[in-house]
Amino acid sequence: MSENNKSGQQGLSITFVWLAVTFCVCLVTSNLFVPRLWQVGKFSLQLSGAVVIFPISYIINDLLTEVYGYRRAMQVIWMGFALSAFVAIAAQLVSWLPAPIYPENQAVAANFNSLFGLIPRTTVASLLAFILGSQMNAWVMSRMKVLQQGKGFGWRAILSTLGGELCDSLVFYPLAFLGVMPLGAIFSIILTQVTVKTLYEVLILPLTGVIARRLKQAEGLDTYDYDISYNPFINKIE
Repeated sequence: MSENNKSGQQGLSITFVWLAVTFCVCLVTSNLFVPRLWQVGKFSLQLSGAVVIFPISYIINDLLTEVYGYRRAMQVIWMGFALSAFVAIAAQLVSWLPAPIYPENQAVAANFNSLFGLIPRTTVASLLAFILGSQMNAWVMSRMKVLQQGKGFGWRAILSTLGGELCDSLVFYPLAFLGVMPLGAIFSIILTQVTVKTLYEVLILPLTGVIARRLKQAEGLDTYDYDISYNPFINKIE
């Protein structure tokens, strides 16, 4: 099946469900890893701990768009957005609870609050950056597939990740850290994040290509998004 509208006639397979769940888990857990910064070698560069797992969400985004189409991918993206918002709000509420009675428990509570007590500004920046970056990633994958008539999966996987990560980082870091970190340090971490995450995509590309081909065979799908609206707020599957 290659027509856009035929993808909507298929029921949600267990494979699609697993991809969607894995995407959301990667997104939520990567948000928990953001505060853990680490130095890159002996350079004066640092990365967030989220770099360990967050790129996986972009790889899954590529697979969803390539096999199931832009609209299915956007449904999963919005689901991830909603679940991330839920976890952020729940963590903030828990961090506002009164301190425990005993001193040893108070230390645990303080550590919890330092990790999960998300600043509203950071939370909003993270969610906004995610939805814009993921939408850009899916849009580039979808448009390039149609323009290339299905050829060049590797190029569109790399370019979609580059576009998505660049959009994500350009939105998140200025919104979250402008006025807190020097402007030069913000742009430095943006460049480092985009470079490392894109290299991650390049290194794992052979495996991604194999998975994409097997997914198409197993699902009997190879969706081309002809004549669709790329409005991210329209999720109707015809």
